[in-house]
Amino acid sequence: MREIRGYIIVGIITAVIIYMISPYMFGNRVQIKESSTKPLQNKAHSYADVFKKVNKSVVSIYTRKSTTSNNVYFIDPRKKALIKKDYSPSGQGSGVIVSNQGHVITNFHVIAGSDEILIRDYNGNEYGTAIIGIDPLTDLAILKINKSTIPITLGKIENINIGDIALAIGNPLGVGQTITLGIISATDKEVTPNAYAYQRYVQTDAAINPGNSGGALVNSNGELIGINTAIISISGGADGIGFAIPIDIAKNVISEIIENGEVIRGYVGISAEPNYRGIGILVNGVVSNSPADKAGIRANDIIKKVNNISVTEIKEIQKIIGMVRPGQNLSMYIQRNKNIMKVNVLVSKMDYKSR
Repeated sequence: MREIRGYIIVGIITAVIIYMISPYMFGNRVQIKESSTKPLQNKAHSYADVFKKVNKSVVSIYTRKSTTSNNVYFIDPRKKALIKKDYSPSGQGSGVIVSNQGHVITNFHVIAGSDEILIRDYNGNEYGTAIIGIDPLTDLAILKINKSTIPITLGKIENINIGDIALAIGNPLGVGQTITLGIISATDKEVTPNAYAYQRYVQTDAAINPGNSGGALVNSNGELIGINTAIISISGGADGIGFAIPIDIAKNVISEIIENGEVIRGYVGISAEPNYRGIGILVNGVVSNSPADKAGIRANDIIKKVNNISVTEIKEIQKIIGMVRPGQNLSMYIQRNKNIMKVNVLVSKMDYKSR
């Protein structure tokens, strides 16, 4: 009896051993290997923490637009003039939360002509919006939702350098919140020759697709450095040439609209010759009855200084004039023939018809 029991035990052990090693003996066992531990994150190669830091501050925007309106215009970065918006019955884009009181910045063209604007946060919650103000000259707008919010951290323009990491976050093609990686390809980019000083861009090769408009371009610290706004593309998709409105321009629009409901810029009513190669700014036109006209400035005058600042490029004088508040005086030193004279210009408020 003991012998039989011993044979049985030996048989069982042998069977178990054969069962365990037989797949390897015949080579027909399919193995699937699964990790049981979390990967070690190399901070130099992962941007998960950046995404977690900013995703609560990036929203999706959905609109329903009128098909009959024909009076809404905005600035395209490839064109200097205001252009008419092409309509579709509905649209979508992205936005960035910039205050703890529900203020959201986006592109003006995302909401232009909209009858309804809906904001969806990272959790899928949806909110109606109010338009606080728009600025077609920079293609920006400020919306507001009735909710306490987590604002993104604003970066500084002086810290943006070519070659820096750039991350674009938004809702491309309506697929939901998405992050793409690239670098800063150019700073202070003038897409259109002789564009206004406040129509300049940060260029990036981070993938930007339709729907990314109005979303965040952030650095590796998760700080907002631009508002994604446009691409140049042969295929119609992301070809690696994307443009974002730089943070310094966005900051100015944010503060102006929240404080005043609009962006207030100075206006004097002169146009300049872009191909002039002398020292100063050559005036090639003066708008009738404008502040410049009333101050006595004439075509072919050469502006040497504005508020005691020497000017040699059109964008320099545009920036100075744009920052002067309406009702303030602006001093200009101009050369007429061989004479240098000083004129004082009473700056008025720029509107879209007086540009």
